[in-house]
Amino acid sequence: MSTLTKMPQQGLISTLRGDRAKRLGPWALGLVALLAALGLQGQLYSGQERTVATIFMFVALAQAWNLIGGFAGYASFGQVVFFGVGGYFTAVAMSHWHFSFWMSLLLSGFVAALFAVIIGIPLLRLKGHYFAIATLGVAEGMREVVTNLTDLTGGGAGITVPTVGNNATTAYLGNDGFYLLFLGLAVLSVIVGGLVARNKFGYALRAINQDEDAAAALGINTTRMKVLTFALSGFITGLVGASYAFQQVTIFPERLFDVDITVLMIIMVVIGGSGTVLGPLLGAVALQFLSEFLRQNFTNLHTFILGAIIIVAVVLLPQGAVNYMREARRTKEFSLLANVRKYRL
Repeated sequence: MSTLTKMPQQGLISTLRGDRAKRLGPWALGLVALLAALGLQGQLYSGQERTVATIFMFVALAQAWNLIGGFAGYASFGQVVFFGVGGYFTAVAMSHWHFSFWMSLLLSGFVAALFAVIIGIPLLRLKGHYFAIATLGVAEGMREVVTNLTDLTGGGAGITVPTVGNNATTAYLGNDGFYLLFLGLAVLSVIVGGLVARNKFGYALRAINQDEDAAAALGINTTRMKVLTFALSGFITGLVGASYAFQQVTIFPERLFDVDITVLMIIMVVIGGSGTVLGPLLGAVALQFLSEFLRQNFTNLHTFILGAIIIVAVVLLPQGAVNYMREARRTKEFSLLANVRKYRL
């Protein structure tokens, strides 16, 4: 009897250990990746360091878009508006109100989140392409507002963040400082994504993504969930925009509200795997490294080649690389042709 009693206990212990390893494994890998990124910094020259910092920036942006577009299923085509709001708030706060960068950075995140709540309450009543077009319209409209507030934002001539002299409230961070700053934002975004993915909040968002009416029938306050997610996504994007504005020193509406930034976020998430934490991370790293490689080796054709690669990737892996690998491991079906038939035919 004692032997029979021990067997279930041993099975339970091994199951608990397996669950613990499964739960803590991603965080351990994340810690290793963070230490590797910190160690990599000392091996890079200034140009490479700036390139990797840009990759970290897009990791954070892709993770932020994934919250509303991947988990909740609301594709925001105007996500760049939070990037622009965060950047311009920091520029105005530092140049006109003489705030430090660190105070401006935090406030920029909250201002972007508040803006997301204000526009999210009416816009998140829309669905599908109606929501996508509406958010795009908000971004374009906000760019025009910033352009016409000449006294405050500098208008089309741009605004310069004071980084030297008596007006400088915070010393310029340089390549080393911005590398660490964007790395920190990337880590923050991944942690937020990981926490959302593994708690009730994330499960509610997935339910909204699958069938919003059914989620509401189950007692989920879908409006509140969507608005909170939009605000959280805007907060992270606003932080990144504020950091980018300080890095660039002089900013212009055309760049801070450039729709191409949103397009890159979406492509990174779609290629990597929407609704996952690892997908946007891998998508951002792969796409930025590939873009930089093509720019250096195929100067005249790099945009065309990159576009062709993106098209092929989306056709072959419409669910994203991470989701494809999960399905392939579960079904033991690794054929890309079968995957195309499954999702396209």
